[in-house]
Amino acid sequence: MTIPETETHKYINETPNTAATFKTKIYCEHCSLNLANHIAQFTRIIIPCVLIMLGIYFIFQHHRHQHFNIDKMPKPTHKRFKIIVLLVLAMFFSPCLEIEAYFLLAGTYGWSMVFAVSLIYLWVSVSGMVIWVRLAYQGSLKFNWHGLEHKADKNKKIENVHNNCCEDDNKDINNPKVDTHTHNDDDGHNHGAESTGWKSHIPLLLSLLILFVMLLLEYAFRYKLPFPADLVIYGIAYLLAGYNVLYMAYRKSLHFDFFNEFFLMSVATIGAFSIGSYSEGVAVMVFYSIGEWFQDSAVNRAKRSIKALLDVRPDEVTVIRNGTTTVINPKDIQLEEIIQIKAGEKVALDGILNSDVAIFNTAALTGESKPDTKRKGEAIYAGMINLDKVSEVTVKSLFKDSKLSKILEMVQDATSRKSQTQLFISRFAKIYTPIVFALALAICFIPYFFVSNYVFHQWFYRALVFLVVSCPCALVVSIPLGYFGGIGLASKHGILFKGSNFLDVVTKLNVIVMDKTGTLTKGVFNVQEVITEGFNKDELIKLAAALESKSTHPIAKAITQHAGNTIKDVKIGNVEEISGHGLKGIINDKEILAGNVKLLSKYNVVYPIEIENIVDTIVVVAVNGKYSGYITIADEIKEDAKEAIEKMHSLKIQTIMLSGDKQAVVSKVAELLGIDNAYGDLLPEKKVEKVQELKNAGKHIGFVGDGVNDAPVVALADAGFAMGGLGSDATIETADIVIQNDQPSKIVTAIEIGKITKRIVWQNITIAMVVKVIVLILGAGGIATLWEAVIADVGVALLAILNAVRIQRMKF
Repeated sequence: MTIPETETHKYINETPNTAATFKTKIYCEHCSLNLANHIAQFTRIIIPCVLIMLGIYFIFQHHRHQHFNIDKMPKPTHKRFKIIVLLVLAMFFSPCLEIEAYFLLAGTYGWSMVFAVSLIYLWVSVSGMVIWVRLAYQGSLKFNWHGLEHKADKNKKIENVHNNCCEDDNKDINNPKVDTHTHNDDDGHNHGAESTGWKSHIPLLLSLLILFVMLLLEYAFRYKLPFPADLVIYGIAYLLAGYNVLYMAYRKSLHFDFFNEFFLMSVATIGAFSIGSYSEGVAVMVFYSIGEWFQDSAVNRAKRSIKALLDVRPDEVTVIRNGTTTVINPKDIQLEEIIQIKAGEKVALDGILNSDVAIFNTAALTGESKPDTKRKGEAIYAGMINLDKVSEVTVKSLFKDSKLSKILEMVQDATSRKSQTQLFISRFAKIYTPIVFALALAICFIPYFFVSNYVFHQWFYRALVFLVVSCPCALVVSIPLGYFGGIGLASKHGILFKGSNFLDVVTKLNVIVMDKTGTLTKGVFNVQEVITEGFNKDELIKLAAALESKSTHPIAKAITQHAGNTIKDVKIGNVEEISGHGLKGIINDKEILAGNVKLLSKYNVVYPIEIENIVDTIVVVAVNGKYSGYITIADEIKEDAKEAIEKMHSLKIQTIMLSGDKQAVVSKVAELLGIDNAYGDLLPEKKVEKVQELKNAGKHIGFVGDGVNDAPVVALADAGFAMGGLGSDATIETADIVIQNDQPSKIVTAIEIGKITKRIVWQNITIAMVVKVIVLILGAGGIATLWEAVIADVGVALLAILNAVRIQRMKF
């Protein structure tokens, strides 16, 4: 509109000489308002003040009532609601009372500044009322500014209540929740939440299209839309791309959380609009949102790949009931029921094989795709694939208690355990962001006191560059993504890390302590010879086997298997396991001792001293307090044990073997494998003492074991390895890293994966920090623009993501 020039109003048109603003400024040299103008001015000031005070009051009400039941809050009357609506309408139409005042404001500061001030004014004044009305009318009025967010919050509350009420019923991992990753404890912005696909990003794609067309018109066709058409079009593109960011900034600001990426991006982009840099403001928001999209996709993909490696449990199973087969959900199967496994079908539950013989693929459990022949009575585990004919299995554990379910639970929990590097970056981000924010303010205002030709728009623009670069997203997303990749890579090789923190721990190990039986040797024993003294051989082996049938130790199983059906009619009384010694029990009304020579010494049984010099493993037997003979047992060293020890030495890791077996046997195995130190004749408590000695010497220790007796030592070590994912439950529960097969070489693989993961994570940290520092310096010097800032920020994030993702493609 045309502003009339009168005697009381002299307007001077002046074109600014700064490049930041190209529009003509209009300002009033002298102004005396008449009564109408006084009324309009009063209205324009009073109504916003009232609205802002109401907003503050309603925000206070929100904080006051947010921990209470909304349904119990007092409902405002219909009259009050009408007043609120009228105030909102008055807020929108009050500027019309004095259009001239807006021209004066625009003449002094520019139309873009009017737009920015109005936006902030609308934001603050409306926010409080919307919160209060939404809370008070939640039952009847559906205020839902961000449906997905509120729905997620509501579902989370319902889920928490449900879990608290029915914790035992829902503690299984059959319905795994989607893990989320937050930038830091205060941020609350979730990467890794389930996405609805590319359709949810249509507004962002439209915004990108509008930005592309506008830039094409301006730079390719040399046509620039006049004001305010350019402001309207860029404003639409800005809202399409940045609505969620603005909304999250708004929500966090209600809790006085200003140092987060949403608030920084909102301030930076609105600031760009306020100085007329519309295209740059939209570009920052668009590329930032694209970067967030890629980051979310990468995190989701990493988590899905980890889950897909292990979650191979079938959704249905065939059960035999009353002579007929029925297909049902495996969760409904009870203990001791018989299930049928067809050829090519996956086993759903743990159990015992009923069929005479069957061949299974154990890749889901051991990481190796090779056939494993099972015979009647042997254990079958969920996740195995039947490669042969139809087989029958008697169920011995419920669906939620299977080995595979426990393994899957371990991997899912692993992503929630943060490494020291992640915790450091989270703490660093909390300091880094406010420091850069303060530096941006300093860059904007401090030069006023030292620069003679200070131009506010120029320094304000440089401050905006600082704000864009200050976003810590590239750091705090790429780092956990790197650890996800490490955990996924380890899972592919049959190694389960119970937390990303242990990927860091294994890189520091300089001593590996190992058990002998089942770790370095196969633990598959065979009876070689039975030597008796005044006792029948068959009777001795029958009594010893009956006693050993109550033990799960590999040696006990070898003796029991050797005796076969001879123990079927044996009367077995009380049996007691003497830890580190052997067994004591009543068999056919006779007191039987079976174990090592320390067991006989403990019960004052005299035995020939020369048997202590036998190199092979032996089980000495005493009947009714009298030495009766011994059984020679042979074990076999694993094929890759020597290679594993050599690789450890190449990594400058000291190797130590601890065993309860006698020293002669332990020394022989250590010599064959090249182990640095070996200690035999150790009780479980002595193993703990040895490991404690090493820890006191400042060593970083990893302990590898597979038996129940190893659990205390595994817990004491810096990193506990459980050898054999199908081994002792107690050791697996205590261990930090579970090796699902029986290969000692996987110990080295786990260490190498830890080192690779740590190297890539620190590569990402270094690249991100170097690029950000360079852009910050260039921005402060006025060289880097918002374009360079956002491209650098998003580019570094994408580079870090690609670097982290490549972990899962590495081979060993």
